[in-house]
Amino acid sequence: MIPCRPAPGTARRRSMPRHRRARGVSLIELIVVIVLVGLMSLLAASAMGGGFKGMQLRGAAREVASQLRYTRTRAIASGQTQRFSIDPRTRVWEAPDGRRGELPPALGIEFTGARQAQVRDDAGAILFFHDGASTGGRVRLVREGAAWDVDVRWLTGEVRVARGPAR
Repeated sequence: MIPCRPAPGTARRRSMPRHRRARGVSLIELIVVIVLVGLMSLLAASAMGGGFKGMQLRGAAREVASQLRYTRTRAIASGQTQRFSIDPRTRVWEAPDGRRGELPPALGIEFTGARQAQVRDDAGAILFFHDGASTGGRVRLVREGAAWDVDVRWLTGEVRVARGPAR
């Protein structure tokens, strides 16, 4: 007759006191931790970035800057002057090749640029030339005291986005 021995390690587990055994994590505990981490991340993001309103303002500034850069690139590639126009009253911008967009109604829009490039008195435009230079200008987007400036340098046509002074 072969003596019956417990599998290695099982005798030890049975002899350990119940409170020293390793326990697993329940599904409810895991869900609670995930929800808490998500809430903390959301609070941190809103505190650092000014919340959803700040994200909307920053996103609109980046969109305008992107279209200005596209217009400059088209001018260089085609060898012809290209126009980016923006109408603060209707909140609509236009770039070459039929590109159009609309900015959110909650944003205030201010345009500063060369008078010779303006389409109308209430709308602004920035011209980009075949060598990359431009007429220059600034599009300022404002919301609740916060502002972002999209600047175009006239000599180089370089487009920069920066946080504007608070009002």
